[in-house]
Amino acid sequence: MAEPGKVDMDKIASLVKRRGFLFQSSEIYGGLASCWDYGPLGVELKNNIKREWWKTNVQQRDDIVGLDASILMHPDVWVASGHVGGFVDPMVDCKDCRKRWRSDHLNGDKCPECGGEVTEPRMFNLMLKTFLGPVEDSAHQVYMRPETAQGIFVNFTNVLNVTRKKLPFGIAQIGKAFRNEITPGNLTFRTREFEMMEIEYFVKPGTDKELHQKWLDARLQWYVDLGINRDHVQLRKHGDDELAHYAQGCYDVEYLFPMGWMELEGIANRSDFDLSQHASASGKELSYFDDESGEHITPYVIEPSAGVDRSALAFLTDAYHEELDDKGDLRVMLKLHPKLAPIKVAILPLSKKETLSPLAREIYATVRDEFMTQYDDTQSIGKRYRRQDEIGTPICVTVDFNSLEDKQVTLRDRDSMKQIRVPIAELVAVLTAKLNSEPF
Repeated sequence: MAEPGKVDMDKIASLVKRRGFLFQSSEIYGGLASCWDYGPLGVELKNNIKREWWKTNVQQRDDIVGLDASILMHPDVWVASGHVGGFVDPMVDCKDCRKRWRSDHLNGDKCPECGGEVTEPRMFNLMLKTFLGPVEDSAHQVYMRPETAQGIFVNFTNVLNVTRKKLPFGIAQIGKAFRNEITPGNLTFRTREFEMMEIEYFVKPGTDKELHQKWLDARLQWYVDLGINRDHVQLRKHGDDELAHYAQGCYDVEYLFPMGWMELEGIANRSDFDLSQHASASGKELSYFDDESGEHITPYVIEPSAGVDRSALAFLTDAYHEELDDKGDLRVMLKLHPKLAPIKVAILPLSKKETLSPLAREIYATVRDEFMTQYDDTQSIGKRYRRQDEIGTPICVTVDFNSLEDKQVTLRDRDSMKQIRVPIAELVAVLTAKLNSEPF
């Protein structure tokens, strides 16, 4: 039986497909490697993660505004940013099985798959190319963005002019990015198409180290506040050999996945590199007028950059629990934070009989106006409880024959399995309180 924090990836993979969190892309055609489709529950989980990130970093702050930049950008953007010349990984090929690997991920000089000899490393650019125009031979080559950050940097002056923000201030963005990864894998941990949640936080030079530390503390705490076990996340400082030449410092928020400590989010002090590069390459001024000094300055940038897909995988992994019930039967559940749970409330009529269904459907119609709700009347009530436990639903509402007389329903808590009786007239208010952590 899996202990919390020690679940293997095979169990997560089985659950996410069985319950509709995740499907292999183009599965009926044999699939496309490391591309995934989010099913009915998966898309709700992702949306909840993005919603909480946006609420924390944009809605609840006065110093950060949002942006949704285009995926396709002028190719010179990627020259100026250094991606065309430097966004590369070292790649080797196995001479026997022909599989490709990142050489910096190998232990030794043998193929991890078959043990065969590998070639000498050669550098491989990770950006995906496409073409704009009707005829490929004469079309304009562009890149699918490998990150969302550059769309923020090239819009720095636009956002500054319309918002009139004072330093420090930030620009936040959630969006898709694409990388031609050499060795993708572990479900959605490393994929070729993924979604990012990024902030570029512009600060006065000299204040960058203090503000960098504040972002480190805030971003680590965000995962803990949404249910990740504090022992399963850590901050890891980049060594000198990992830092970009322009970076003043960088840390990763790491999560203890089944395959070990792996990055969830990078939080970097990027100095003034990005704005300076784009100003030089474009010939446009990307600076901030400081009222105190009466001078134009190029702000430094603190960049918290998180992966939506990796976050979803971490939340699922950390929420996975197994336990034996009173009868010795295995109960599998996802102890997802209510803010992240795909389904907040399940309405479960005790019977499909016509005398009970109208009331149950009426309750369902009322509750789903407030919460993402599921109606389930198939199989025994015990099996329905187990289904909801396994997808992480925090509260089940059982409508029984007594409900017809006393106008009350039974609420069941996912984690403790405690039950309380609640008047139907007070149901939405009680559910709101319970989903906001009021104990049963």
